[in-house]
Amino acid sequence: MIVDCHTHIWESPAQLGFDDAASQSSRLASLRLTPGLDRWPDASMESHFAASDPVDKSLVFSFKSRYLGVEVPCALVSRYVRQHPEKLIGVAGIDPTNLTEALADLQEAHGVLGMKAITVSPAAQDFHPADSRAMQVFADASRLGMPVIVDQGHFRVESKMEFARPVLLDEVARDLPQLKLVISHMGYPWVEECVVLLGKHPNLYADISSLLHRPWQAYNALLSAYQFGVIDKLLFGSDFPYTSATTAIESLYRINQLVTGTNLPTVPRAQLASIVERDALGLLGISSTPVRQKNERMELIETHDA
Repeated sequence: MIVDCHTHIWESPAQLGFDDAASQSSRLASLRLTPGLDRWPDASMESHFAASDPVDKSLVFSFKSRYLGVEVPCALVSRYVRQHPEKLIGVAGIDPTNLTEALADLQEAHGVLGMKAITVSPAAQDFHPADSRAMQVFADASRLGMPVIVDQGHFRVESKMEFARPVLLDEVARDLPQLKLVISHMGYPWVEECVVLLGKHPNLYADISSLLHRPWQAYNALLSAYQFGVIDKLLFGSDFPYTSATTAIESLYRINQLVTGTNLPTVPRAQLASIVERDALGLLGISSTPVRQKNERMELIETHDA
């Protein structure tokens, strides 16, 4: 089974806080993160579903940041997931900075919207990963059996990268050892910190999304994980709409071509294949059964969201 552990949808860049008032420099900073991208990619449901054809399951993220004025609603993602429950799994964007609201959102995401995991971004939401508010959200997520995917969040110039360092998650993993944690993008640019944490904590994983369109960085990150003995903790992710699953898989299998004809080491192809074919849902404790039928609360949310 191939599971794409990191994908996004949105209806317009305005949901990411890039409205008419957004600065040109902020827009360019976001686009610059993906080589060759000079305009906003199509993140519609239709494009997402077409791009997910080569995978068996796809995790679809919502997101919320009071700090940046960003919201891709959970209800939007939930509605999309319910159209294709055999393929899609919803991930709830939770903002811990308003604890009361965050805990309510978490309960609704789990109990009403059928979301199976949550995502946060300390850099994009302006909080230290071990902030007491965040720790309460993480504890509740763990109790509900929902893994936490920690996004690097460097898509806006306002993002606070001092909160994005993987080493800051060490305290979280120590204090909540049963919590399933996933570090997105292998913690880039702090890949080595991520690799050390993967070896230190049994329930901590990382996805390779966003790395594969930078082949040299991807090669070094994957080689480091292989040599450190933690490549079994890496999960496949495309980072759609910035990269498709097909392109990401092809790039992964080509990674050793960079060092052909040199004395530099390679990552065995079987190890690369293991990333693509890993049972990510089993590792994260995510049920792949279809989400339940709509209830009255769900219908009210969809009506309001529309």
